[in-house]
Amino acid sequence: MEKAWWKESVVYQIYPRSFNDSNGDGIGDIQGIIEKLDYLKELGIDVIWLSPVYESPNDDNGYDISDYYAIMDDFGTMGDWEELLEQAHRRGMKLIMDLVVNHSSDEHEWFREARKSKDNPYRDYYIWREGKNGREPNNWKSSFGGSAWEYDDHTDEYYLHVFSKKQPDLNWENPQLRQEIYKMMKWWLDKGIDGFRMDVINFISKVPGLPDGPEKAGERYVSGSKLFRNGPRIHEFLQEMNKEVLSKYDVMTVGEMPGVDVEEAKRYTDHTRQELQMVFTFEHMDLDSGNNGKWDLKPLALTDLKENITKWQAGLHDIGWNSLYLNNHDQPRIVSRFGDDKEFRVESAKMLGTFLHMLQGTPYIYQGEEIGMTNIRFESIEDYQDIEIRNLYREKVMEGNEDHERVMESIYVKGRDNARTPFQWDESTSAGFTTGKPWIKVNPNYREINAKQAVEDENSIYHYYRRLIQLRKQHSIIVYGDYQLLLPEHDKIYAYMRSLENEKLLVITNFSKEAVHFHLPENVEFEAQELMIGNYMNEVDESDNARSFTLKPYEARVYKGI
Repeated sequence: MEKAWWKESVVYQIYPRSFNDSNGDGIGDIQGIIEKLDYLKELGIDVIWLSPVYESPNDDNGYDISDYYAIMDDFGTMGDWEELLEQAHRRGMKLIMDLVVNHSSDEHEWFREARKSKDNPYRDYYIWREGKNGREPNNWKSSFGGSAWEYDDHTDEYYLHVFSKKQPDLNWENPQLRQEIYKMMKWWLDKGIDGFRMDVINFISKVPGLPDGPEKAGERYVSGSKLFRNGPRIHEFLQEMNKEVLSKYDVMTVGEMPGVDVEEAKRYTDHTRQELQMVFTFEHMDLDSGNNGKWDLKPLALTDLKENITKWQAGLHDIGWNSLYLNNHDQPRIVSRFGDDKEFRVESAKMLGTFLHMLQGTPYIYQGEEIGMTNIRFESIEDYQDIEIRNLYREKVMEGNEDHERVMESIYVKGRDNARTPFQWDESTSAGFTTGKPWIKVNPNYREINAKQAVEDENSIYHYYRRLIQLRKQHSIIVYGDYQLLLPEHDKIYAYMRSLENEKLLVITNFSKEAVHFHLPENVEFEAQELMIGNYMNEVDESDNARSFTLKPYEARVYKGI
């Protein structure tokens, strides 16, 4: 297997608005990030992924960009950003930026020009259509609810927005638009950044003709999503981007790609095709969703998780590369979701970290994951800031007369603001995040869960993550070893083997709050040499045989052997 620095790295995602506020205005900023770089360096981070800090009216927390070449005032100045890059590089950490080019803000100069007239030179930078029979051009629905089309009375046409109406989709069919984007990418790369995380990048090619999506009886919403994902020219566009920009730099690329399956991901990440290095898949994040989407709650079946992760581990092995994540700015806190954020918060957070970091791929840590931050339950819908949550509540409760409590329960479990509450630095007011009023309320459990407490406690989740990261740097098998699932039908234990040359790792995790007996199948050859890491290491019975023992609630063990 070909070695690469980005395969051996551990990435830490910073959501700037919620990370650390240096000036007391209640909003995290770039100087606040600089203040905490030593914290990240001590954790062992190799790469910082910075969520958008570009100029933006902030309709979707910075994912609606009005100027790709400027920094949002909330976050600081270009000088602050340049200092951040320099300070990160000085500490041996790389910095990757979010690339948001499926859409811009409707306040971007391109769109301001485009809506002036049908013959404006920028008109074709976006996707415009006439209405049909007094209605939208097709039945596509926005990912944030409602129609994906917005009527513009000035030119009597509709423009496409797969997300918010303030996020018009860019028209990648226009070669001039593509060249503008490549020019912008080179500008940032020439400033010294180390790569891009590409927001919904598989949406940039739409099905020609923009036909209606299929309507299913009984479903409240019609989805055109498959018609604006993985379109017919997507690989052509990415190969062109690679040829004109990415191939000229030693950088890391990861594409966020909702709706991508393994076979498609192979094409995106096969290094011989010259597209991207990694994709963010969403399949494992949908396993606790019912037939009606993410707000339709159902418990996770561990056998489903095993089947899905194994499919990706095997599918991309020796062809592409996996990105490993359980948390990000769009996902609820994993310890509240797949773990137990009450009785076994510390144990289950460590177990989930072990499960993830021992897989083949590049691990991503989302801010606060390393201290076990949990979901939030705001009392009022007014306390939620996320556009997706607010649109959902309006459509379901205010317009659809659905039950308030049931909709709120879905929001408590799956809402994106779970990940966006301020980072909990210490037990002082506002969790040490700001001296002002936070832009979104702090989780009230910050006095018990915070970084200061975690750093001072050698048995904390933070120090456990440090050890996971150290092991990855010390043992090539964790990065490059083969993966083999064990006990596929067990509904509480997720166990797998990693193999590289004559070395083996046995990873055993208990996804339940019950004590469970583990027995290695007789036909599996493994001779344990040492217990490398475990979240109950001080309590492991020395007489335990790695082949057969009882796991405590949410226990994880990693044995090194041959």
